[in-house]
Amino acid sequence: MGTPKGTAGPKGRAERSPSKPSPSTRLLDTASTLFAEHGIRAVGIDRILAEAGVARASLYSSYGSKDALVLAYLEDLDQRDRQRWHAAAEPLDDPIAKILTFFDLAMQSAPKKNFRGCQYANAATEFPQDPLEPVLAHREWLNSTLVDLLNLAGATESEVVAGRVQLIYDGALSGSKFEHSVEPIRLGRDMAAAIIETHLPR
Repeated sequence: MGTPKGTAGPKGRAERSPSKPSPSTRLLDTASTLFAEHGIRAVGIDRILAEAGVARASLYSSYGSKDALVLAYLEDLDQRDRQRWHAAAEPLDDPIAKILTFFDLAMQSAPKKNFRGCQYANAATEFPQDPLEPVLAHREWLNSTLVDLLNLAGATESEVVAGRVQLIYDGALSGSKFEHSVEPIRLGRDMAAAIIETHLPR
């Protein structure tokens, strides 16, 4: 994997119709769909360009390389997942309910994604020798969010509990992928709730 050379849109283009996404956006949207459905290594750049309807020059001016496009895909995935969680958790007052929202969202999205499991784990599996910064950033955000919410709830050993909940979450997503079912996620939610309960003030 290389370092992104930039994600700005192509330069020097004439004004486009506001209804048509830019080549940069079309590349990212198309790559995101293909990477999620088929895997990153299985999708060649020629297929991305063809399905996006974008010239190869636009790839290089927008991202620089396929490696940089992969990182842009993971960064965009991270931001969208954070926004989705914030939108779902914001109306909730109970910090524990906010934690369990991670599992609730996974149960909603798994069937829509044809039970492909965790996209961050899938990417890390395809590039075991490469530290994928967006994947690490997402996991750090998830862990710190769990710790903060556990502290708000007055839980003891918040960092230890957060690590256990995150491990359960990882396993639940993997189990859902293997079984093509939301049941492992539902079971993981129950397990996480039970572990948290034992560390809350009496």
